[in-house]
Amino acid sequence: MTNQKPISCGLDFCCAANLNDCLCTASSSRYDFICVPLVHPLLKREFISGSAKNRPGPFTRPDLVLNSSDWNNLIIGKFSPFINVDSTDAIIRKNSEEALNQELALAMHFGLSGITFKLMSGIDKNTNLARIFCDKLSSNCIFQVWIQVPMENPIRQSYSYREEDCPIVESPWEWWNAFRIICDYNRKLGVALIVSHDLPEPAEIDRWLGEPVKCLILPTTIFLTNKKGYPVLSKAHQALVKRFGTLEIQFILTGASRYKSISYYHNYLDYLWKGCQTTGAVERFARGYEDYLQCPLQPLMDNLESQTYEIFEKDPVKYREYQSAIYEAIRDIMPKVQEEERKVVIMVVGAGRGPLVTASLNAADMASQQVKVYAVEKNPNAVLTLQALERDVWEDKVKVISCDMREWEAPEKADIIVSELLGSFGDNELSPECLDNVLKFLRDDGINIPQSYTSYIAPIQSSKLYNEVRQLRDKDKHPLTNFETPYVVHLQNKYDIAKPQALFTFEHPNRATVIDNSRYETTTFQVKQECVLHGFSGYFRTILYKHITLSIEPSTYSPEMFSWFPIFFPLKEPVYLKAEDQLVAHFWRKCSSKKVWYEWCISKPIPVSIHNPGGRSYTIGL
Repeated sequence: MTNQKPISCGLDFCCAANLNDCLCTASSSRYDFICVPLVHPLLKREFISGSAKNRPGPFTRPDLVLNSSDWNNLIIGKFSPFINVDSTDAIIRKNSEEALNQELALAMHFGLSGITFKLMSGIDKNTNLARIFCDKLSSNCIFQVWIQVPMENPIRQSYSYREEDCPIVESPWEWWNAFRIICDYNRKLGVALIVSHDLPEPAEIDRWLGEPVKCLILPTTIFLTNKKGYPVLSKAHQALVKRFGTLEIQFILTGASRYKSISYYHNYLDYLWKGCQTTGAVERFARGYEDYLQCPLQPLMDNLESQTYEIFEKDPVKYREYQSAIYEAIRDIMPKVQEEERKVVIMVVGAGRGPLVTASLNAADMASQQVKVYAVEKNPNAVLTLQALERDVWEDKVKVISCDMREWEAPEKADIIVSELLGSFGDNELSPECLDNVLKFLRDDGINIPQSYTSYIAPIQSSKLYNEVRQLRDKDKHPLTNFETPYVVHLQNKYDIAKPQALFTFEHPNRATVIDNSRYETTTFQVKQECVLHGFSGYFRTILYKHITLSIEPSTYSPEMFSWFPIFFPLKEPVYLKAEDQLVAHFWRKCSSKKVWYEWCISKPIPVSIHNPGGRSYTIGL
């Protein structure tokens, strides 16, 4: 992902006697916002009984000290530190509830865009707090809630020098997970991750990448001083910032400055932020589509638009590799056709606007071999482009056929059949059904490009995607439709629970006596640490010909290729997984005379009902 926006960095104040002075200090040092207490941290209020119950005068500053735009854009409010709504003491609990409600109302009145507080213990001590926020966030509140969570449990940090003495302690991620579950995954909840001096294990950091981390809180104490006397971060902390930088998070600097100017920290973070920028073909193409749900294309059922063709024709990798595969196939066929004194016959089925036709002609020129190309396309609008190219460019080398490949009666058999009917899951654009129907056009010793393709799945944690799916509504469809539909998505805000595993494989030409493209496979994944399963990411890898491949599967990914984003199969409900759990997933590819669909579920560690039974929510039309 390319960071289009400049860095957004806030400055934390433990106390703010004069808001305008604080804003002036922050602005002069290039900070974009400030975090300040809504009420002076030493001003304790009592609502039930006590000496402070009848204290005269206002309990905090009035709204007039700033205009509404500044309140909204420049201030993140912090709650009073004495608030403890889960106290076992009824008086303290009641006082805290009243104080919290008072400050929540104040944040609403000021029009703040965000409020924040620290979560410093397990859920058994935060249940009432979660209930209160669940209630407020379910109403018409306008602000985001940034829950400050330490990367490392403070108890573990205190045992850092005697690891063998360290007791088994809860991970702060578990505090956050329990809190957000009670709040029903409310999308207004986000994480403000407090970066520790000693970073946790890489796997724990990876897990946070699947959460709605809105900002990193950077204490000034974690900075080192370089030879020139300026603040810098260790290489490990630099790597951390860059990893989260791909999610376009914000930063908050907290603690006393150890340098002449607090701006030195900002300058350094800005330098790191710019280093997060990437300008590759995939990043340019995917800009704006990060974690954006899209329905998979159905080119067999729907006619694609010109813009869609244009976008995918710009891929710098796909057609180059197709051309290489066609060239190798022509080279292998040349001895036979030269002996028979004829041209190589190539059929491009699903020709679109002609990029594979061009690739075929280029490959023939490279091999110094004459070819005859049939360009078969069902979309009448794309056929117009093909016919223009046939007349003006290709001439007698190409014959354009305006027809569904499954209904065409070819005048001769092909030496090579070429298609690009692959989807994000390999077979989800019905390549198996289409290519099986044109098998009769292929010579007995003919070559199909692609030769095979395999789909892959991997379990992922992504609060972002879960909430995106949950926001979708369609009153005219089954209530679970949105959770029983796969989506094409450029995955960013996610944690990979385990590595992808192969699922369905299709090979061409398929010369089986009885062709059956239905499939059922079971895969088992080993869970490494506590996490939440929100669904499965799907990928594919195809062998075009011999050693020439295309892949979006992460371990074999074709660099710089952007024609396909991964596919996402959601689960209706998040599933909590424990370390060492075995996760068993089941996937079906079901077929009828008119449609194809997927069904999926898990059976371990807990059974979950079948998603999309009978294709009730999502099908691919034949």
